[in-house]
Amino acid sequence: MDKNRTIRIMGIVNLTDDSFYGPSRIPAGTAPDVLLDRVGTMLSEGADIIDLGACSTRPGSEPVGEEMEWRRFESALPMIRDTFPDAVLSLDTYWPSVIRKAYDLVGPVIVNDVTSAGQDCAYGSASMLETASELGLTYVAMHWPGDTSMTPSIGSVVDSVTDWFEKFSSRAESAGLQDWWLDPGFGFSKTVVQNYELLRALPALKERFGRPMLVGVSRKSFIYKPLGITAAESLSATQLVHMSALQGGADILRVHDVAEAVRTVNLYRLL
Repeated sequence: MDKNRTIRIMGIVNLTDDSFYGPSRIPAGTAPDVLLDRVGTMLSEGADIIDLGACSTRPGSEPVGEEMEWRRFESALPMIRDTFPDAVLSLDTYWPSVIRKAYDLVGPVIVNDVTSAGQDCAYGSASMLETASELGLTYVAMHWPGDTSMTPSIGSVVDSVTDWFEKFSSRAESAGLQDWWLDPGFGFSKTVVQNYELLRALPALKERFGRPMLVGVSRKSFIYKPLGITAAESLSATQLVHMSALQGGADILRVHDVAEAVRTVNLYRLL
Protein backbone atom coordinates (compact mmCIF):
# COMPACT_ATOMS: atom_id res chain seq x y z
CA MET A 1 0.00 0.00 0.00
CA ASP A 2 1.35 3.44 -0.96
CA LYS A 3 2.32 5.09 2.32
CA ASN A 4 2.70 8.45 0.54
CA ARG A 5 -0.89 8.59 -0.70
CA THR A 6 -3.10 11.48 0.38
CA ILE A 7 -4.77 10.63 3.69
CA ARG A 8 -7.45 12.94 5.08
CA ILE A 9 -8.93 13.29 8.55
CA MET A 10 -12.66 13.99 8.85
CA GLY A 11 -13.63 15.40 12.24
CA ILE A 12 -17.08 14.57 13.61
CA VAL A 13 -19.34 17.33 14.95
CA ASN A 14 -22.89 16.29 15.87
CA LEU A 15 -25.58 18.96 16.11
CA THR A 16 -27.63 16.53 18.17
CA ASP A 17 -28.40 15.60 21.75
CA ASP A 18 -28.41 11.81 21.28
CA SER A 19 -25.41 10.74 19.20
CA PHE A 20 -23.69 7.76 20.82
CA TYR A 21 -20.51 9.56 21.91
CA GLY A 22 -21.37 12.43 24.25
CA PRO A 23 -18.39 14.73 23.65
CA SER A 24 -19.26 14.94 19.94
CA ARG A 25 -22.66 16.52 20.67
CA ILE A 26 -23.41 20.21 20.28
CA PRO A 27 -27.22 20.32 20.55
CA ALA A 28 -29.55 23.18 19.70
CA GLY A 29 -29.38 25.96 22.23
CA THR A 30 -25.65 25.57 22.83
CA ALA A 31 -23.75 28.87 22.70
CA PRO A 32 -22.37 29.51 19.18
CA ASP A 33 -18.86 29.90 20.59
CA VAL A 34 -18.90 26.25 21.67
CA LEU A 35 -19.53 25.08 18.12
CA LEU A 36 -16.95 27.42 16.65
CA ASP A 37 -14.39 26.44 19.26
CA ARG A 38 -14.94 22.76 18.49
CA VAL A 39 -14.57 23.27 14.76
CA GLY A 40 -11.59 25.58 15.20
CA THR A 41 -9.83 23.10 17.47
CA MET A 42 -10.34 20.26 15.01
CA LEU A 43 -8.99 22.35 12.13
CA SER A 44 -5.98 23.45 14.16
CA GLU A 45 -5.28 19.83 15.10
CA GLY A 46 -5.17 18.82 11.45
CA ALA A 47 -8.71 17.99 10.33
CA ASP A 48 -9.06 18.22 6.55
CA ILE A 49 -12.88 17.92 6.61
CA ILE A 50 -15.52 18.79 9.20
CA ASP A 51 -18.42 16.33 9.09
CA LEU A 52 -21.63 17.81 10.49
CA GLY A 53 -24.49 15.56 11.50
CA ALA A 54 -27.99 16.68 12.48
CA CYS A 55 -29.56 13.27 13.10
CA SER A 56 -28.11 10.43 15.12
CA THR A 57 -27.64 7.07 13.38
CA ARG A 58 -26.68 5.16 16.52
CA PRO A 59 -28.48 1.80 16.98
CA GLY A 60 -32.04 2.39 18.15
CA SER A 61 -32.14 6.07 17.28
CA GLU A 62 -35.13 7.57 15.50
CA PRO A 63 -34.93 9.93 12.50
CA VAL A 64 -35.73 13.54 13.37
CA GLY A 65 -37.14 14.40 9.97
CA GLU A 66 -36.19 16.65 7.10
CA GLU A 67 -37.40 19.90 8.65
CA MET A 68 -35.58 19.41 11.96
CA GLU A 69 -32.34 18.41 10.24
CA TRP A 70 -32.41 21.53 8.14
CA ARG A 71 -33.13 23.81 11.13
CA ARG A 72 -30.04 22.44 12.85
CA PHE A 73 -27.84 22.86 9.77
CA GLU A 74 -29.28 26.25 8.86
CA SER A 75 -28.17 27.84 12.11
CA ALA A 76 -24.70 26.26 12.15
CA LEU A 77 -23.51 26.41 8.55
CA PRO A 78 -23.29 30.20 8.06
CA MET A 79 -21.38 30.64 11.32
CA ILE A 80 -18.84 28.00 10.38
CA ARG A 81 -18.44 29.26 6.81
CA ASP A 82 -18.05 32.89 7.93
CA THR A 83 -15.49 32.00 10.62
CA PHE A 84 -13.60 29.35 8.65
CA PRO A 85 -14.14 30.24 4.98
CA ASP A 86 -11.65 27.65 3.69
CA ALA A 87 -12.95 24.72 5.73
CA VAL A 88 -14.16 21.71 3.75
CA LEU A 89 -17.58 20.76 5.10
CA SER A 90 -19.39 17.45 4.88
CA LEU A 91 -23.07 16.94 5.73
CA ASP A 92 -24.19 13.64 7.20
CA THR A 93 -27.72 13.55 5.74
CA TYR A 94 -29.89 11.52 3.41
CA TRP A 95 -32.27 14.37 2.42
CA PRO A 96 -31.67 15.80 -1.09
CA SER A 97 -33.52 18.99 -0.13
CA VAL A 98 -31.12 19.55 2.77
CA ILE A 99 -28.15 19.28 0.42
CA ARG A 100 -29.71 21.73 -2.07
CA LYS A 101 -30.45 24.27 0.66
CA ALA A 102 -26.96 23.89 2.11
CA TYR A 103 -25.42 24.37 -1.33
CA ASP A 104 -27.43 27.55 -1.83
CA LEU A 105 -26.43 28.80 1.62
CA VAL A 106 -22.70 28.02 1.84
CA GLY A 107 -21.64 26.49 -1.47
CA PRO A 108 -20.25 23.01 -2.18
CA VAL A 109 -20.27 20.39 0.56
CA ILE A 110 -19.46 16.69 0.66
CA VAL A 111 -22.58 14.51 0.80
CA ASN A 112 -22.16 11.85 3.49
CA ASP A 113 -25.25 9.67 2.96
CA VAL A 114 -25.35 6.61 5.23
CA THR A 115 -28.26 5.19 3.23
CA SER A 116 -26.45 5.39 -0.13
CA ALA A 117 -29.57 6.95 -1.63
CA GLY A 118 -31.88 4.39 -0.11
CA GLN A 119 -30.10 1.28 -1.39
CA ASP A 120 -31.45 -1.66 0.68
CA CYS A 121 -32.26 0.76 3.49
CA ALA A 122 -35.50 1.93 5.07
CA TYR A 123 -34.41 5.55 4.71
CA GLY A 124 -32.93 7.68 1.98
CA SER A 125 -33.91 8.88 -1.47
CA ALA A 126 -32.73 7.67 -4.85
CA SER A 127 -32.76 11.27 -6.07
CA MET A 128 -29.78 12.04 -3.82
CA LEU A 129 -27.48 10.62 -6.50
CA GLU A 130 -28.92 12.93 -9.14
CA THR A 131 -28.71 15.86 -6.72
CA ALA A 132 -25.03 15.26 -5.98
CA SER A 133 -24.30 14.77 -9.69
CA GLU A 134 -26.18 17.91 -10.73
CA LEU A 135 -24.40 20.07 -8.14
CA GLY A 136 -21.01 18.50 -8.82
CA LEU A 137 -20.55 17.30 -5.25
CA THR A 138 -18.44 14.51 -3.79
CA TYR A 139 -20.67 11.71 -2.50
CA VAL A 140 -19.89 9.19 0.23
CA ALA A 141 -21.68 5.87 -0.28
CA MET A 142 -21.88 3.74 2.88
CA HIS A 143 -22.79 0.07 3.06
CA TRP A 144 -25.86 -0.35 5.25
CA PRO A 145 -28.16 -3.25 4.31
CA GLY A 146 -31.19 -2.00 6.20
CA ASP A 147 -31.85 -2.45 9.90
CA THR A 148 -31.53 -6.23 10.15
CA SER A 149 -28.13 -7.53 11.21
CA MET A 150 -26.43 -9.79 8.75
CA THR A 151 -25.55 -13.24 10.03
CA PRO A 152 -22.83 -15.69 9.03
CA SER A 153 -25.46 -17.93 7.43
CA ILE A 154 -25.93 -15.31 4.71
CA GLY A 155 -22.32 -15.84 3.66
CA SER A 156 -19.15 -13.84 3.76
CA VAL A 157 -19.63 -10.24 4.77
CA VAL A 158 -16.91 -9.35 2.29
CA ASP A 159 -18.82 -10.96 -0.57
CA SER A 160 -22.00 -9.21 0.55
CA VAL A 161 -20.31 -5.80 0.71
CA THR A 162 -18.61 -6.33 -2.65
CA ASP A 163 -21.87 -7.29 -4.35
CA TRP A 164 -23.61 -4.36 -2.73
CA PHE A 165 -21.08 -1.85 -4.07
CA GLU A 166 -21.24 -3.44 -7.52
CA LYS A 167 -24.92 -2.50 -7.54
CA PHE A 168 -24.25 0.95 -6.17
CA SER A 169 -21.57 1.58 -8.79
CA SER A 170 -24.11 0.87 -11.53
CA ARG A 171 -26.63 3.20 -9.90
CA ALA A 172 -24.04 5.97 -9.64
CA GLU A 173 -23.10 5.57 -13.29
CA SER A 174 -26.74 5.74 -14.34
CA ALA A 175 -27.19 8.93 -12.32
CA GLY A 176 -24.09 10.51 -13.86
CA LEU A 177 -22.30 10.58 -10.51
CA GLN A 178 -18.55 10.45 -11.09
CA ASP A 179 -17.05 11.53 -7.77
CA TRP A 180 -17.95 9.05 -5.03
CA TRP A 181 -16.12 7.55 -2.07
CA LEU A 182 -16.60 4.06 -0.68
CA ASP A 183 -17.44 3.61 3.02
CA PRO A 184 -17.67 -0.07 4.11
CA GLY A 185 -20.09 0.87 6.90
CA PHE A 186 -18.34 -0.44 9.98
CA GLY A 187 -20.80 -1.04 12.80
CA PHE A 188 -23.90 -0.86 10.61
CA SER A 189 -25.82 -4.16 10.55
CA LYS A 190 -22.68 -6.21 11.13
CA THR A 191 -21.58 -8.48 13.95
CA VAL A 192 -18.33 -7.91 15.83
CA VAL A 193 -16.67 -10.75 13.93
CA GLN A 194 -17.90 -9.41 10.58
CA ASN A 195 -16.49 -5.95 11.31
CA TYR A 196 -13.02 -7.41 11.75
CA GLU A 197 -13.41 -9.65 8.73
CA LEU A 198 -14.27 -6.54 6.74
CA LEU A 199 -11.29 -4.66 8.19
CA ARG A 200 -8.97 -7.40 6.92
CA ALA A 201 -10.58 -7.18 3.48
CA LEU A 202 -10.01 -3.45 2.90
CA PRO A 203 -7.15 -4.02 0.42
CA ALA A 204 -9.40 -6.20 -1.74
CA LEU A 205 -12.19 -3.60 -1.73
CA LYS A 206 -9.72 -0.86 -2.61
CA GLU A 207 -8.31 -2.88 -5.49
CA ARG A 208 -11.73 -3.93 -6.78
CA PHE A 209 -13.38 -0.49 -6.90
CA GLY A 210 -10.43 1.92 -7.05
CA ARG A 211 -12.36 4.53 -5.10
CA PRO A 212 -11.20 6.75 -2.23
CA MET A 213 -12.08 4.73 0.86
CA LEU A 214 -13.55 6.31 3.98
CA VAL A 215 -13.36 4.36 7.23
CA GLY A 216 -15.49 5.33 10.22
CA VAL A 217 -14.64 3.17 13.24
CA SER A 218 -14.04 5.79 15.92
CA ARG A 219 -15.05 4.56 19.40
CA LYS A 220 -17.64 2.14 17.97
CA SER A 221 -18.99 -0.78 19.97
CA PHE A 222 -17.24 -3.49 17.96
CA ILE A 223 -14.02 -2.00 19.33
CA TYR A 224 -14.92 -1.47 22.98
CA LYS A 225 -17.41 -4.25 23.76
CA PRO A 226 -14.97 -7.16 23.22
CA LEU A 227 -12.58 -5.39 25.60
CA GLY A 228 -15.18 -4.86 28.31
CA ILE A 229 -14.73 -1.08 28.29
CA THR A 230 -16.83 1.93 27.27
CA ALA A 231 -16.70 4.27 24.29
CA ALA A 232 -15.09 6.88 26.53
CA GLU A 233 -12.26 4.43 27.34
CA SER A 234 -11.65 3.29 23.77
CA LEU A 235 -9.33 5.97 22.36
CA SER A 236 -6.16 3.86 22.31
CA ALA A 237 -8.00 0.85 20.89
CA THR A 238 -9.55 3.06 18.21
CA GLN A 239 -6.09 4.22 17.12
CA LEU A 240 -4.98 0.61 16.78
CA VAL A 241 -7.92 -0.05 14.44
CA HIS A 242 -7.14 3.17 12.58
CA MET A 243 -3.60 1.89 12.00
CA SER A 244 -4.99 -1.36 10.59
CA ALA A 245 -7.35 0.59 8.33
CA LEU A 246 -4.50 2.72 7.03
CA GLN A 247 -2.48 -0.38 6.30
CA GLY A 248 -5.52 -1.66 4.42
CA GLY A 249 -5.68 1.41 2.20
CA ALA A 250 -8.03 3.84 3.97
CA ASP A 251 -7.81 7.32 2.45
CA ILE A 252 -10.13 9.15 4.86
CA LEU A 253 -10.54 8.48 8.59
CA ARG A 254 -13.77 9.77 10.12
CA VAL A 255 -12.90 10.46 13.76
CA HIS A 256 -13.91 12.00 17.05
CA ASP A 257 -10.31 12.62 18.12
CA VAL A 258 -8.48 14.55 15.43
CA ALA A 259 -5.07 15.11 17.06
CA GLU A 260 -4.68 11.44 17.92
CA ALA A 261 -5.72 10.35 14.43
CA VAL A 262 -3.18 12.73 12.87
CA ARG A 263 -0.47 11.20 15.06
CA THR A 264 -1.54 7.73 13.98
CA VAL A 265 -1.22 8.74 10.32
CA ASN A 266 2.25 10.14 11.01
CA LEU A 267 3.37 6.89 12.64
CA TYR A 268 1.84 4.88 9.81
CA ARG A 269 3.97 6.78 7.33
CA LEU A 270 7.10 6.14 9.44
CA LEU A 271 6.30 2.44 9.69
